[in-house]
Amino acid sequence: MAFLLFYFSMAIIIYIYIGYPIIALLSSLVINRRIDKKLITPAVTVLITAFNEKEVIAATIRNKLEQEYPFDRLEVLVVSDGSTDGTDEIVAEFKDPRVRLLRQVPRSGKTSALNMAVPEAKGSIIVFSDANSIYAPDAIKHLVSNFEDPRVGYVTGKMIYTNPDGSTIGDGCSAYMKYENFLRRAETRLGSVVGVDGGVDAMRKELYQKLGNDQLPDFVLSLKVTEIGYRVVYEPKAILREPALKEVADEFRMRVRVSLRALWALFDMKHLFWPRSNPLFAWQLWSHKGLRYLCFVFMLTAFFSNMLLVGYSKFYLITFMLQSILYIGAMSAAMLEREGHRIALLTFLQYFVLLNAAAGYAFAKFAMGIKQVTWTPRKG
Repeated sequence: MAFLLFYFSMAIIIYIYIGYPIIALLSSLVINRRIDKKLITPAVTVLITAFNEKEVIAATIRNKLEQEYPFDRLEVLVVSDGSTDGTDEIVAEFKDPRVRLLRQVPRSGKTSALNMAVPEAKGSIIVFSDANSIYAPDAIKHLVSNFEDPRVGYVTGKMIYTNPDGSTIGDGCSAYMKYENFLRRAETRLGSVVGVDGGVDAMRKELYQKLGNDQLPDFVLSLKVTEIGYRVVYEPKAILREPALKEVADEFRMRVRVSLRALWALFDMKHLFWPRSNPLFAWQLWSHKGLRYLCFVFMLTAFFSNMLLVGYSKFYLITFMLQSILYIGAMSAAMLEREGHRIALLTFLQYFVLLNAAAGYAFAKFAMGIKQVTWTPRKG
């Protein structure tokens, strides 16, 4: 039994992180569904939800107003989710007629804020921005160009994590996003991406569907767009720069929150896992999200089944030592950095283990029926 469990677990882990990307890439070279892009200028509403974001909200609004987009075709709609730190007053100081403020009281979370704000938006295209998201000057222009193709319903851009001090988690975030963006390129050619960046997304307003307050808006909205037959695509020229989290504990908490809400989103949209209507996307969803969030299970079974096999041959002793070194290296990365030693491989291992540990903790909360609707802002 231990032999079967070890080899099965290792095969699933390799498939999740190596096998699926390779198969997706090769398949995309054959399928290669192109997008009919064109620089168009429909009315756009940039929708920013904010809770106590006084440190960043002004810079974010200015960044959107300075986009390379026609003045009279762009508006910025800020929804303050019960902010108490002066965020509302900062937004109100903008005299530009394109900036509007809505206030949600009592505080009910980002999804509730979007449900309230989207009907108020004047644009036919909604761009979703976080309160600390800084776009490249042409980001909105490139996002919108994809909507020339009538088959496209949702577009996600390219997130680049910035961290001036180069701390470990910042590097890990960057490697993770490079990996995700590689996958999104391949998945776009297959038809639709699985998973998007909520800070630099756009969709047709007409396709917006009201969500439950506990649902993860960017993930569920993109799944709903796919469900009704539209494409969700990746636009690498629409660049978002966002500060990475500096501390391991902060990154862990953020990943737990995102994983927990994603698990509930997958549960709500579980019918998409069955291949009757869209077998290609069902395979993508299982491979990119379903198995990914369960990878911690296979990591645990691979480790402990390997432990039981150590006495059978040198091969199992070596594989167990390699797994042990992986986890020891991941746990030692932060300590070594404090001593002034930064090793790229350990940085990668640390973030890999952190992601899966967060998924495991989130899954435990999910199994207990715990949901998270509100949270405090990220700390860059």
